[in-house]
Amino acid sequence: MESDDIEQAREALRHIKLFWHLDESEIGVRRLGGLTNLVFQVDHGGEQYVLRLPGKGTEEYINRANEAQAAKEAARVGVSPDVVFVDVAKGILVTRLIDRAITMSPENFKGRKGTPARAGDVLRRLHQSDAKFNFRFELFAMIDDYLRILATKDIELPAGYHDVVTEAEAVRAALNAHPLPLVACHCDPLCENFLDTGQRMWLVDWEYSGMNDPMWDLGDVSVEGQFTPEQDEEMIRAYFGGEPAAADRGRIVIYKAMCDLLWTLWGLIQHANQNPVDDFWAYAVNRFERCKALMASPDFARHVGAVARGEERART
Repeated sequence: MESDDIEQAREALRHIKLFWHLDESEIGVRRLGGLTNLVFQVDHGGEQYVLRLPGKGTEEYINRANEAQAAKEAARVGVSPDVVFVDVAKGILVTRLIDRAITMSPENFKGRKGTPARAGDVLRRLHQSDAKFNFRFELFAMIDDYLRILATKDIELPAGYHDVVTEAEAVRAALNAHPLPLVACHCDPLCENFLDTGQRMWLVDWEYSGMNDPMWDLGDVSVEGQFTPEQDEEMIRAYFGGEPAAADRGRIVIYKAMCDLLWTLWGLIQHANQNPVDDFWAYAVNRFERCKALMASPDFARHVGAVARGEERART
């Protein structure tokens, strides 16, 4: 007997014209990963696809029209699989499966040679492309939006959260002193959103994507992948082709803290929505503690200063 999740996937496929001409018994469906959504591999007529069904409560904070537009743009510029079907109203997305690609994890980033460099390369290709996303990813506006969502739920913030948001105003001022041109960014570069073939990386899952400071993606993937300093350097040098400007390096460090500040609230929303995939209270608290620790470190103030001054450094 198939699980309820698989049956839910099959029910969705029954309403997608691409899958109508085969008997249902000829369509293979198996569950893949996913923190907030249901994700499945679909084998059909010798072709392989990925089906994404929206998770409970995601309509509160995901704009599916923006996501679909970004996914198509990312596919157009060659960094993401082709989109073959989308139903914005229902939040259903079907893309091609990348053949022989490994879904990344912190362990895979450590164990697969060259993966930090390949991650830097795919982010550079995205950021330097002509892709334009409809949404503008604005960190502090998103923090405010998430706080408004949490105000409607029976949940408390970790002690001191608002104090850290206040402290982050100095970071905001530094970032705004010399803003970088906004480019198409992934904005949620979890390890699992990178697929590695061994020769190149692909990006998937464009729910949070938007026009953003490109250094956000580098700082965020470093945090998500639990990168060592050596992995950071491999990724950064692949991205820049050498040593970055001091201000660029500073922005990467700043965004390591800021992504934890933002995703703390995201974790609290998952906890409030009773998402069963993980212990999201622990997830949120751990991210908040990591954010505070980085912001309290001596080097953090130095990086904020470099960003505020817009310090440059010769690139090799």
